[in-house]
Amino acid sequence: MSIIVFPAIDLKGGQVVRLAEGDMGRATVYGDDPAAQALLFADAGAAHLHVVDLDGAFAGRAVNADAVTAIVRAFPGHVQLGGGIRDRAAIERWFALGVARVVIGTAALENPDLVRDAARDFPGGIVVAVDARDGMVATRGWADVSDVSIVDLARRFEDAGVAALLFTDVGRDGLLKGCNIDATVDLARATRIPVIASGGVKDISDIRILSLHARDGIEGVITGRALYDGRLDLAAALAVAAA
Repeated sequence: MSIIVFPAIDLKGGQVVRLAEGDMGRATVYGDDPAAQALLFADAGAAHLHVVDLDGAFAGRAVNADAVTAIVRAFPGHVQLGGGIRDRAAIERWFALGVARVVIGTAALENPDLVRDAARDFPGGIVVAVDARDGMVATRGWADVSDVSIVDLARRFEDAGVAALLFTDVGRDGLLKGCNIDATVDLARATRIPVIASGGVKDISDIRILSLHARDGIEGVITGRALYDGRLDLAAALAVAAA
């Protein structure tokens, strides 16, 4: 079985950046033309893209809408978008623009009915972000940590029809420490919802190991800094993921 590789484009102030552990003060800028970056990923063979409006995640509303729009118009594949999507109007607006999936994090914890209703009305289009610090759900751009465990949050949506869970170990994100494969696989085995791995992918070995767990419920993996720093070749990662 194959898994999906999602190259990541994180947006801050209209630029392509990567954060360390979700800290907005620890951003590395990789470019100022997000649409051009999307095309580079497409040229390497990517059919899926993961985009995050980092400013939006903190503001609770779209901040980098122009950049997201440019990416969606430029990228020929499927765009998955997260960051500050916390109400029905935002969900509808992004689908109308052409986004394939929207990722809901904070609102999934605070307003689960929003997720349930959207998953019903937009089949296959809703992803729930399960962002964790030490096994507990982090919200509001990872600035706050709740008292809800990642498994508890995931199980709340097992009957909701969500497309996938996006699991990020915040403590590894952007640090090239390697994906927290054990925690990701444990979550996939604990729920019937497919899981997308994110946070800390360091090289092709993470892609290879995650691919071996497709039958456990791993749908895909998001990678950012490893691509931008040249530690991971996207074409090679796509080949391994498809094997």
